[in-house]
Amino acid sequence: MRTALELERIGPGEWHLPADAEMCVPGAVFADRDTVEQLGRDEAGGAQWSALRQLRHVAMLPGIVGRAIALADVHPGYGFPIGGIGAFDPADGVVVVGGVGFDINCGVRMLATPLMRQDVAPLLERLGKRLFEAIPAGLGAEGAYRLTVAELDQVLISGAEYMVDAGYGVSEDLECIEEGGRMTAADPATVSQRAKQRQFRQIGTLGSGNHYLEVQVVEAVLDRTAADAYGLAEGQVVVSIHTGSRALGHQIGQDYLKIMAAAAARYGLEVPERELVCAPIDSTDGRNYLAAVACGANCAFANRQMIAHLVRSIFHEVTSLGMSDIRTLYDIGHNNAKFESHTVDGISRQLLVHRKGSTRAFALGAGEAPNAYRAVGHPILVGGTMGTSSYVLRGTEVGMRKTFGSGIHGAGRALSRKKAAKKFWGETVQTELESQGIQLWAHSPRGIAEEAPGAYKDIEQVVRASTESGISCSVAKLRPLAVVKG
Repeated sequence: MRTALELERIGPGEWHLPADAEMCVPGAVFADRDTVEQLGRDEAGGAQWSALRQLRHVAMLPGIVGRAIALADVHPGYGFPIGGIGAFDPADGVVVVGGVGFDINCGVRMLATPLMRQDVAPLLERLGKRLFEAIPAGLGAEGAYRLTVAELDQVLISGAEYMVDAGYGVSEDLECIEEGGRMTAADPATVSQRAKQRQFRQIGTLGSGNHYLEVQVVEAVLDRTAADAYGLAEGQVVVSIHTGSRALGHQIGQDYLKIMAAAAARYGLEVPERELVCAPIDSTDGRNYLAAVACGANCAFANRQMIAHLVRSIFHEVTSLGMSDIRTLYDIGHNNAKFESHTVDGISRQLLVHRKGSTRAFALGAGEAPNAYRAVGHPILVGGTMGTSSYVLRGTEVGMRKTFGSGIHGAGRALSRKKAAKKFWGETVQTELESQGIQLWAHSPRGIAEEAPGAYKDIEQVVRASTESGISCSVAKLRPLAVVKG
């Protein structure tokens, strides 16, 4: 089995994993030396979960194009490494459940307010408390918004557009959401009744784990041109919402793992590990899964749209801002599979790009970006931890060439939740955050321990590796003021 010692450094923050006889393509890692060395230690030590081994397995899948890619926030996932990218030819490639994961279209929406830090400071405790009360969070959390079967099917078809039409937002929101808040390939018939039943009261809820809502301040502007295009200024207060498709997305993943296992056997597909079960893209199973993923993505867009409405309502209550004074800066996911055009070996090709814990990071001129951002490229919203910085980045032409227009999505875990819960004490973490001026509102001390800042990689190191490799550029650095966790 390969080890990180066989990774070849080919440039700043870029490492090459040569293809062996079982790999269809080589691998690439865009990370700092510390991350690469940790990958090597995990693999050489025979760790049960090795992100480097998972990267190699992705490179073995049929129809993969270019390289299997891991970014600086890489850590082991289910089959695919989190922070991983794989692009597949529609004619002979496969669609992989592990390449999307269970939290379909988990992502971040950023809301920009006209308030400055000094405006919010005297109201922060009340604001955090009301956000915690108004936005359901925690495992299995349910909201006040209840859907009928027919209404849920329409949400799965229309996504954020459905919520805006129902009065929970404005049409301008849709202009600043990836895919306009609606993936058109969605077909509710491909989603099980069990998945739908689990979702009837989960629109407008954060969930648990690493999901959060943060009131943040722009601590530093690092790219003035892009920041001006995005409408960001130093000292400005923004809100970041990190959540996904909730129970529906998880159930879609569970359902299709079984379906794809049968499909792989039926089509004679040899997969290097059972978590990478897959089906040909151009097959009934493959098409059905992609339609279900689109449903999950639309559910996540609708979920973040409803939470944005609740945030606006609370800011209006506490600060007297008008609902329309808070705009959607951008909303983008980081667990998805999409058909996109990319240039490979000088030829433009249509590919199915899987991004697992990785976000679309298109450069300037991309037609997918909102008109206001097209001259600089759309924002990449990168979550840190509740005790450290988050970042806004932008994509580059280098990233378009080398990573299929993909970027990091967060700091990336350094410790599993189980190990973090043993190492940290929730009440102690909360006290430490309060000493830094960060208010934390959470439902579970164990959840706080699992999400302790020390359970994650150094976000500064991760962002630096991404920018030094040239695949992204830093636009703004954000600091948390108040955090709501499940």
